[in-house]
Amino acid sequence: MRGLMVLLGFWVSAAAWALPVLPVVEVAPGLFVHVSEHHWPDRDNHGEIANIGFIVGDKCVAVIDSGGSPQQGIELRNAVKKITSKPICYVINTHVHPDHIYGNSAFKEPGVKFIGHHKLARAMASRGPHYLSRADEVLDIRVTPDNIIPPDLQVKDRMTLNLGNRELVLTAHATAHTDNDLTVYDKATDTMWLADLLFLEHIPVIDGSIKGWLKELGQLEQQPYKLVIPGHGKLVKDWPASMQPQKAYLLQMASEIRTLIKQGKTLEYAVEHVGLTAQQNWQLFEQFHRKNITIAFAELEWED
Repeated sequence: MRGLMVLLGFWVSAAAWALPVLPVVEVAPGLFVHVSEHHWPDRDNHGEIANIGFIVGDKCVAVIDSGGSPQQGIELRNAVKKITSKPICYVINTHVHPDHIYGNSAFKEPGVKFIGHHKLARAMASRGPHYLSRADEVLDIRVTPDNIIPPDLQVKDRMTLNLGNRELVLTAHATAHTDNDLTVYDKATDTMWLADLLFLEHIPVIDGSIKGWLKELGQLEQQPYKLVIPGHGKLVKDWPASMQPQKAYLLQMASEIRTLIKQGKTLEYAVEHVGLTAQQNWQLFEQFHRKNITIAFAELEWED
């Protein structure tokens, strides 16, 4: 009988290790990140294109963004369980885009609180039907409204979470990359998780306000951080120097658009002429640059 119990224990242990686990790297003590490659979201990568991860305290764990698919969420959850026996207490969604929220359902269990910007729930409600209608065709994943989980706790300005001798400071930003951007600062390691307020190598994507984004970057670059985690791109240890290419791209685009508006040029003209010299500096330029111009032009056309 004892031999049978040992054998059953071995099978259970082997089965646990056989679970799909998302690769993560401990980039600072207790802070684990999965760094994604740069891809256009499609049926091959299933929208799993963003940097996601988790932070471990003495009491519990905070997950930061859950991934671009339900399966990636499961693999991230398995990564947490492989590394620590501490429970997950928070899932922090940094903004509404699918590559950051589609794994939420993997963490829906008693004791877990979902946290986001105070405008995140509204953004999820308004965009959710479109996101869900396109997920199967575009990403080859099956999602339902159960995969889009709004925050239980909403951050209007700042919120401090204690994971057990580890404080995280969450900040709700004004409209920038989106109108629901949230950052996470880990005091223990002087790490700022900027999410999609910072893009490296991957062209910045405007889904909010070019003026607002530049304002937020101007404030953030005044702060010295030991480590910065972007939403897309490699981790940053030379902040704020590494942020300057993104800032320069946004400044160049705003300047050129303003000049064309003063000259009476149309949006169509701007889309074909603005920012072309920046193409060599960014991956996925063709996929996102024209959309950036369209959004920025609409905003700047009506500024005072």
